Amino acid sequence: MPQWLTLDPEHPDPGVLRKAVEALAAGDVVAFPTDTLYGLAVDPRRADAARRLFALKRRPAGLAVPLVAADSGQVGLVARHVTRLARRVADRWWPGPVSIVLDASATVDPRLLTEAGTVAIRVPAHRLARRLAAAFEHPITATSANRSGEPPAADAGGVAASLAPELAVLVDGGPARGGAPSTIVDVRGAAPVLVREGAVAWDRVLQSLA
Repeated sequence: MPQWLTLDPEHPDPGVLRKAVEALAAGDVVAFPTDTLYGLAVDPRRADAARRLFALKRRPAGLAVPLVAADSGQVGLVARHVTRLARRVADRWWPGPVSIVLDASATVDPRLLTEAGTVAIRVPAHRLARRLAAAFEHPITATSANRSGEPPAADAGGVAASLAPELAVLVDGGPARGGAPSTIVDVRGAAPVLVREGAVAWDRVLQSLA
């Protein structure tokens, strides 16, 4: 069974949060809440952690895994180049449920990337999720906390019911808001390209950049 850490989502105890950071540093899988659903975090630089994540989710190879960051400054740790358009989208929508697609740096394990070598990343509107990435000093994965093909979990109990035996740490920050996943936008070029419409309607994204 995982180590169950109960934390105030607005004012998480740094000492308790450190236990989750230690698990990430060891290559283990940590479940945590975001502004949409509960996610699964590993260190995206570690091949062993990426393998462990895919095995836990029973996720087929070749499916990219999104990341979350503490702030826009962390994006440069996983992206080869942060474009001007990326900065504009980030300034308008972060923290929030809009992910941007950029060319990934060589430090990110290729299992987590698309065939084109891109990564999707965002800063979530959930203080606990941001604090976890900040304490780890690097973006973390945030794929939904469920087996592939099963409904995603919106609270710690739902995560424990399906994944507990294979998790190292479960960060319980109360129920997540639920709803649609993040909208994903490719911002590598001069104009945005919709990859997946989600919590933020595509026309709202376009209007914000007009």
